[in-house]
Order: sequence, then C-alpha cells, then structure tokens
Amino acid sequence: MKEIVLITGANGLVAKRLAQFLLPRFHIRFLSRHPKNGNDFKWDVEKQTIDIKGLLGVDHIIHLAGADISEKRWTKIRKEEILSSRVDSAGLLLKNLSENNLRIKSFISASAIGYYGSSDLDQKFDETSSKGNGFLADVVDQWEKAADPFLLERVAERVVKIRTGVILAKERGVLPKMALPVKYHVGSPLGTGQQNISWIHIEDICRIYQFVLERSDLQGVFNAVSPFPVPNKDLTIEIARKLRRPIFFPSIPKWVLKMVFGEMASVLLDNCKVTSQKIEKEGFQFKYPDIKEALDNLI
Repeated sequence: MKEIVLITGANGLVAKRLAQFLLPRFHIRFLSRHPKNGNDFKWDVEKQTIDIKGLLGVDHIIHLAGADISEKRWTKIRKEEILSSRVDSAGLLLKNLSENNLRIKSFISASAIGYYGSSDLDQKFDETSSKGNGFLADVVDQWEKAADPFLLERVAERVVKIRTGVILAKERGVLPKMALPVKYHVGSPLGTGQQNISWIHIEDICRIYQFVLERSDLQGVFNAVSPFPVPNKDLTIEIARKLRRPIFFPSIPKWVLKMVFGEMASVLLDNCKVTSQKIEKEGFQFKYPDIKEALDNLI
C-alpha cells in the first residue's frame, strides 16, 4: 500500500515538480490557500485554520511553504510575512497533528543556506558551521527551530532540514531573472562579481527530497547545493554563452543594488560557499553538478 506524502507550499517553485518525482511510489496531497484539485486541502496560515481531512492518514510531510524572499522589497511588513509564512505554518501543522493525536513518520522541512550569512571568498560552510548574521540567518534559524518540536513532542519519528541553495529552474526563480537582461544585451555581473553562488538544479533538489524521504535512517540538517559553487560573474558569463550574447557592461556597483533593492540586495551580494559533502557521503549523486551542464539543460 502506498504511503501518503503531504506537501505544503503547493504553488512554490519545487512542490509540483517534486510531486512528479514521488508519484510512482507515493500518494500525494497538497495544502493550499486555494484548493483546485481533489488532492488539494485548504489551509490559511494567517487565520491558523486547516482542513483536518488533509492530515488524516498522512505518513510524511514535506514542508515547503514560505513567502518568496526575492519577490518584494523587505519592508517591515514583508519581513514579518517571510518569517510567519515559515514558522507559523509549521506551528499550525504541529498543533493540528498533536490535538488530533496524529503521528507521522517524517517531517522534512525546507531551509536555506542563508543560515550561514556571508563570508570571505575562501571560507566554506558545512552543516556544523555556526549561524551567520543578518535577517535571513535569523529567519532560517527560527524556521529550523520550528521543526524541532515535531521530534521532541513525538509527533514525527524523525525530522530532516534541507538547507537549499539558489535553485536554478527554467520557468521561475533566479535564472529567468538573470537571463532576461543578458538576452537583451544589458546583462552584467553584480557587485564585485566574485561572490560565490551555491546553486542547485531544480531536478537535483527534487531528487534530494526524494532521497531523504526514502532513506528513513536520515535525520538532521543537510545542505542541498551543487558540489561546485560558481562566482556571480562566471554564472553571468555562462548564461551569456548559452544565449549567445556578449557581455558589454561592467559590473553593477554594490551601492546601486542597495539603492534599488534595499536590504534585500544582500541576497545578490553575499558570498556563501557551501559544501554538499554530507549528503554525498550518504550516497546521493548529483545529476547536474556542473554549471555548464545545468545551463545546457535549462536554457
């Protein structure tokens, strides 16, 4: 009999693609603010309501819900939305599982390498590295702590946290935003262009969730990034190569980016070189470890 996996963040970049990977082996349900299909169940994090039928019989929860950090300028209200969408949503799940005496085998929570903050160009982060500074590091810290009670209160048999890098996908996310100016001959590196981007192909992040889900012995924190981070300048050049466009313009200065994006510019400017050795030692093999192969597939 197939086990049931409940995925939150139904409209996010990863959820529907991940479901395609899991469908052969699992029954899939989604939690959504606007249910459309028979396997969609309504929830509202702000109102702290959930259709309890969506939780009945669930074996595993993959918690992907979270407001897009790059969608809007980081006003005080937006910061609250970014945090609440991650922390309060986990609390809503825990509360309803606990009150209805429901137990699950796995609670697998999305997380982010923003936990590590920024660093010198040569510094590498692994899962044992200390928390960094800044808004994103604080958000991720609380995000991960919101997952711990599932294990402590014995609602879940195990908890896994996936610290995800910059996801490269064809339809949405960072890649189309970077490719657009390059396509129209106005692309250029950001800041110094030397800041490392720890990235991952959309297919590989889905495969990591599948890998962790199917390996019931795994728990704790895992970085989900390609083994080979790439400087922002090199990524821009590779996109230009694939689109057959030249790069005419010099790097966009930091002060310009900070003026345009405010505090959110840190997403573009912070250097974060993250290692994937822990997940690889468990036997995971990347399909797209190299940026050239990844872009050849995506563009």
